[in-house]
Amino acid sequence: MTNSVTAKDLRSVLRSNDPYRLASTFTLSPTNINSNNSYSLKHYNQRNITDANGEDWSPIVNSFLEANDASKAGDAIQSFTSHSALHSKFNHIFSKVPGNTLVPLLHTICQNTYQVAILADDQNAMQTGRNDRARLQSAVTLLQESFSKTLNDRKEYTSNAPLSENGSKKAGVLYIVNLLFSMYFRLNTLRLCKNLLRPVETRNLHKLGDNMGDKVTYRYYVGRLHMFEDNYKEAEENLDYALLHCHKNATSNKKRILNYLIPVKLERGRLPTVKLLEKYNLKEYVPLVTAIRRGDLRQFNDTLLKHQDKFIQRGTYLLLEKCKTVCHRNLFKRVFVIMGTHQLPLDNVANALKWLGMEIDLDEVECILSNLIFKKYVKGYISHSMRVLVLSKKDPFPIDAVVKK
Repeated sequence: MTNSVTAKDLRSVLRSNDPYRLASTFTLSPTNINSNNSYSLKHYNQRNITDANGEDWSPIVNSFLEANDASKAGDAIQSFTSHSALHSKFNHIFSKVPGNTLVPLLHTICQNTYQVAILADDQNAMQTGRNDRARLQSAVTLLQESFSKTLNDRKEYTSNAPLSENGSKKAGVLYIVNLLFSMYFRLNTLRLCKNLLRPVETRNLHKLGDNMGDKVTYRYYVGRLHMFEDNYKEAEENLDYALLHCHKNATSNKKRILNYLIPVKLERGRLPTVKLLEKYNLKEYVPLVTAIRRGDLRQFNDTLLKHQDKFIQRGTYLLLEKCKTVCHRNLFKRVFVIMGTHQLPLDNVANALKWLGMEIDLDEVECILSNLIFKKYVKGYISHSMRVLVLSKKDPFPIDAVVKK
């Protein structure tokens, strides 16, 4: 819905002492970058607009009115330029005003900056043919400053405390951190996430936060970060928390979490049920899970190839590729059960692989088996001279090695 706010409205709300009404009033109108509205930039020169404490908000009000006009007209680039000026000026006022009554407005301004930066970059790409993400990178700088203003407040933070002139600005940290996480993932600058993790977790702000939605979002991004760093145990813990505490009706958010939790679970040897996958319309995983369970390498490879673009876009393709090791293990276990002997000729193993469409020689079979033995998925040894896999008579395919604790 278009925000047709006027200078008079802003003057009134600034004196209302209602932090949530103030935040709502400064919400930018939606921007349609494909609109053909005729528009010329109007410069506002409102003066003497002050809040209840006498602080001059005129520059912020003027910048907001310009940004909102540009947004309504579909000029995301100009809207971002004006809103960036607003954000910079507000960061200065935010640090001066005592307490945390301006935290809701800070969140609104940060969200505005993030969203209009993405649209401005998209509009620039439409006009120039290239997307350098320059505006999103500029937005990161503004949000990093807002993050510092909230984090470095000397007042002790108490969770669930009402907003007041004596409250801690740290109440606004987690929301801004989540926005920065999202921006870093978009820009593929994940190394910068560490600069957020350390100060937040040192102060336990990820546990003290008032808003469960912010906590869930934080754990979601931290889980993804651990996944990309191959810390799968920590990734599972954080993504499990996010899924467990996500609102029961937030189906799309649960699906987003599962898109990363399922690959992590698979790598750690835990297979989801078909019922769960169908409930959240994650049907691309159904044949993959079935293939791992049966040791069906042909179906595994075909499914991975079919949904390759989707998995690459999510950043989970290489992790799912690693799950092929479990698929190998389950295939060899099936060969062992069928043959009923602890000495498996490698020819028989190679024939099973060829039947599944994998034309490989015995040296490659040995290589696969050596990797499984090294990972302790298989207990036994390979007799190279006899070309035989000799399996342990006690638990040759230990489940504990696959299902990690």
